[in-house]
Amino acid sequence: MASGTTARQQTRWQTPCQHCPLRGLETFRDFTPRELDFVAQFKTGELSVDRSSTILVEGMHSAHLFTVLSGWAFRYKLLPDGRRQIMNYVMPGDLLGLQGSLMGEMDHSVEALTPVTLCVFERAKLERLFERHPSLGYDLTWIAALEERILDEHLLSIGRRTALERTAYLLSFIQRRAHTAGLNGGRLVIPITQQHVADTLGLSLVHTNKTLRKLSDRQLMRWHDRGCEILDADGLQALAGWEGLQRGPRPFI
Repeated sequence: MASGTTARQQTRWQTPCQHCPLRGLETFRDFTPRELDFVAQFKTGELSVDRSSTILVEGMHSAHLFTVLSGWAFRYKLLPDGRRQIMNYVMPGDLLGLQGSLMGEMDHSVEALTPVTLCVFERAKLERLFERHPSLGYDLTWIAALEERILDEHLLSIGRRTALERTAYLLSFIQRRAHTAGLNGGRLVIPITQQHVADTLGLSLVHTNKTLRKLSDRQLMRWHDRGCEILDADGLQALAGWEGLQRGPRPFI
């Protein structure tokens, strides 16, 4: 579970599953009445996490699973000398802690980019989910397969795209995901720093800064103190040579 005093377990639910705002988004497959009853019993509460707080730590054993209800976070790994590789970005509807539940411990860490609210589920009830609700068990498999597909695309980008293309891909990818997660409010400002971009793409901070300036000169994005504003998502996607996200409703727990 999240570390430090910035993580606050709420004793009373703020968001009952029956009134979950994610259920109203076209992105997500809704539950059947029977599934919804189970998920409502599966959920034990909510957790509030402040910006820059650690939600999960590599090597830890977690007694809980989490679904992001609101906010942004990122998954990362550290080398012994402290160098960081950001693996992926986490948004509403994403599941955290499944790896630790099934394999014993986490092999990556998760940090909050903004204040985050998490739905908390007991790992001990996971077996009951597979036994009583095979459709939800399939959903968990689907979620894991989607994560694998995303990481394949990230690896392709880092391995074969130019610095300009991979930066355009990253910003386009985050923008598309944020849109489907209901995070767009007018023009999207992604709450990341240039160091986050560098640590995701395997570029130096100097190279990252130069590459972002090139995208800015093309009027594709604009950098602010609070993050990156996307001006032309279609232009970024075209520059990256990326086909975009898979369409159709996706499951969440």
